[in-house]
Amino acid sequence: MIARDPAAAARARHDLAIVGGGFFGVALALEAARRGLRPVLVERGDFGGETSWNSQRIAHGGLRYLQSLDLARHRESVGERAWLLGSFPDLVEPLPCLMPLTGVGLRRPWAFRLAFAADAALGAGLAGGAGPGRRPPRGRVLSPAETRELYPAAGRRGLSGGALWHDGRIRRPQRLLIEMLHWACAAGATALNYVEATGLRLERGRVAALAARDLESGVELELEAPVAVNCAGPWAAPVAARLDREAPELAAHALSFNLLLDRPPLSRAALALPVPGAAGRRSLFLLPWEDGVLAGTAEVPCAGERPPHGVGEAEVAVFLDELARAAPALGAGPEHVLRVLWGRVPARAPGSAEPATRDAVLDHRRRGGPDGLWSVRGVKLTTCRAVAERTLARIARSRRERLTPAAGPARPAAAAVPAAEEIGALLAREPAGVAARLREITATEAVRRPGDLLLRRTDWGLDPRRAARIAGPLARAVGWDEGETLRALDLPAGAAEARR
Repeated sequence: MIARDPAAAARARHDLAIVGGGFFGVALALEAARRGLRPVLVERGDFGGETSWNSQRIAHGGLRYLQSLDLARHRESVGERAWLLGSFPDLVEPLPCLMPLTGVGLRRPWAFRLAFAADAALGAGLAGGAGPGRRPPRGRVLSPAETRELYPAAGRRGLSGGALWHDGRIRRPQRLLIEMLHWACAAGATALNYVEATGLRLERGRVAALAARDLESGVELELEAPVAVNCAGPWAAPVAARLDREAPELAAHALSFNLLLDRPPLSRAALALPVPGAAGRRSLFLLPWEDGVLAGTAEVPCAGERPPHGVGEAEVAVFLDELARAAPALGAGPEHVLRVLWGRVPARAPGSAEPATRDAVLDHRRRGGPDGLWSVRGVKLTTCRAVAERTLARIARSRRERLTPAAGPARPAAAAVPAAEEIGALLAREPAGVAARLREITATEAVRRPGDLLLRRTDWGLDPRRAARIAGPLARAVGWDEGETLRALDLPAGAAEARR
């Protein structure tokens, strides 16, 4: 149970205070609690409400790191993908991925045979952590005929085969985050949404407590803990400035986005397709999603004023042009865009659109700040648990303590949440039963507002067509204001009127 009780949290003593309720903050709370520590996590909005919600929904196995011979990151990615597949089999499943091979650059059968052999050798003993029946099959090179069978639009011209491997599909990232948080709370963590960190109380230069404000009641809180960790993602730099001083290495961000498209998938596998005429080795990824496609990823500079929904029409148009060149058979135009899933990710430099490739753990004491204050910059959802483990190890070393191995309770049974494709029929058939289930979710998962439930505890609001259809019946079932419910779903203009 995720119990939101700020007053009780202020009366307790904690081992560390975590600022930020995205995947990196939640993973840190989970790993700390599994080691017998008592973390408290504060999030000024709702859990996973920003970049975490807008992820590409893939747990990567690190195959790309073999190109740069980054063997450590490859092994870490293989292990963490296995951990996700094994720990959350209800939410993460093996995903077949296909790259047509054209004989250009490294897109050659011999190059991928070597890559798959290296992947298998370097990942030996790690992928088995996914559990029986969950280990992704070994990558292999397909013949041109096998490639066309899996991806008919590949055609014949220039096709020398296909590279087939498996990553992990995160079916509902919002549920993954909440299930991780359930597990953390069962192990002893405390999690508070709509609570903002405002400062630190120091004693002789050391962190003694995190000052915070309950944004619902306006009550000022003090959460006693000797360590505070800033995991605020895109807001890590202003949080660092508020708690200590400027941290320029946390300030550079790019805006990354994917498009949810109302187009039939071109393959049952996810497709990695090159963009003809694009600089470098630019490729797009097309992920089958229900009866549509999730296409990504585009990165644009984050500097300056942004449109209300982050991504401008011109930027979407550029991406659709790339998509038309990479996958002309998809036939995707502006009228097929259901949602733009966008978030801010760490960039290599201010004003750059190139995402950072390295996680960072900063000890503020080493730059003249308080002893016990840390900041974390994470770059990949897949490795959030590993970053949390490294962060805890560094904190323990700085305090001359030994980090206890992860143990704690096993993951609690998954919450029974109806799938998106079921909720409409359930509302029509048994509204009273749905209302009772929603009250249970609200009570056990710190739901405070309609958007918390419809976007960040479930995926019911992801497809705006479905969201517009169910908003009214759902609001009536639980006694919400229908207008407020529609606004919380963040529907594109006209979706509520269409209701198709």
